[in-house]
Amino acid sequence: MSSIDHILEQAVAGNRISVEDCVRLYESDQIEKMGHAANLIMLKHHPDPITTFVIGRNVNYTNICDVYCRFCAFYRAPGSKEGYVLSDETIFQKIQETLDVRGTEILMQGGTNPDLPFTYYTNLLREIKKRFNITMHSFSPAEIMKMKEVSGGLTLEEVIRELHAAGLDSLPGGGAEILDDRTRRKISRLKGSWRDWMDVMETAHRIGMHSTATMVIGFGETFEERALHLLRVRDGQDLCIANGWNTPGFLAFISWTFQPDNTNMKGEKQTPEAYLKNLAISRIMLDNIPNFQSSWVTMGPEVGKQSLHYGCNDFGSTMIEENVVSAAGTTHKVNISSTLQLIREAGKIPATRNTKYEILHVFDDVNAKVEHDFVMQN
Repeated sequence: MSSIDHILEQAVAGNRISVEDCVRLYESDQIEKMGHAANLIMLKHHPDPITTFVIGRNVNYTNICDVYCRFCAFYRAPGSKEGYVLSDETIFQKIQETLDVRGTEILMQGGTNPDLPFTYYTNLLREIKKRFNITMHSFSPAEIMKMKEVSGGLTLEEVIRELHAAGLDSLPGGGAEILDDRTRRKISRLKGSWRDWMDVMETAHRIGMHSTATMVIGFGETFEERALHLLRVRDGQDLCIANGWNTPGFLAFISWTFQPDNTNMKGEKQTPEAYLKNLAISRIMLDNIPNFQSSWVTMGPEVGKQSLHYGCNDFGSTMIEENVVSAAGTTHKVNISSTLQLIREAGKIPATRNTKYEILHVFDDVNAKVEHDFVMQN
């Protein structure tokens, strides 16, 4: 029996692994064995051979940001001639284009723009909801903290409640990077502590909103810091469950790798094997989060396909538009037709979902006409 067999057996049996166990998995090179265990755990949550995806669009409403993350190639400093704030009409047009191809989700994110008042966000959300029936899965915790800063004295809970009332449906997990302050100070000193990120999420959960959690590896973090990141996400989900808040909390977990091109942080890109290993370990550690998204945007469609056997049950978004990752030189794109093909090549049945991970359409033989209509329209 290898040094990790007992850990994997315990996890597959439904027992929790510790931070020390998690570190031992990171130290091991038995990636396929970890992938197999992660896949077995995934099947407990999702026994049917269905892989979901959402038709969604990223709308990067501003690139002006005052936290100056070293790893980001997208932002422009306040006052930059290359900075922008999209007009409301441009945002409305992008949303209409999304609906025209049967999209259901808008992931609206930007920089922490100090020149936008809090009312900008609430007014924009209200105007969107007046015009469109679409889910607003928008604004990372760093953006929420900036809104609190410019709100004129509102508490964090008041800020999130006002956003929710105006039309914000759920929070994406962007900005987590590594939930440990040593690494955070190195890569993004002004972005806030890991506790700030978690406070936003726990506050959203407490008032009944759901969210996702993320992780980015490749910043020079230690294995222990990766394990602590996963523990803190697991603890945050435990808190939500223990308190009986009216929300599923973290509905999904998404990890990807640091993309160093065009950034102020140079380094070697993580290998596909490193990504798949991190994905498997995350699924093994996070026993209380049901859905795991593939990160084909950063790793490419073929690795995305492999990820469906390393713990993922979801292929993420069709990403009608994406600017942040592509600014760092990563431009993997797939359309509806190739999404369906890749999922099938992995031996799975594709299905569209909404932001709550509720299945909308299963693309099997019974729904051949629905599939034809989707492919032709997209």
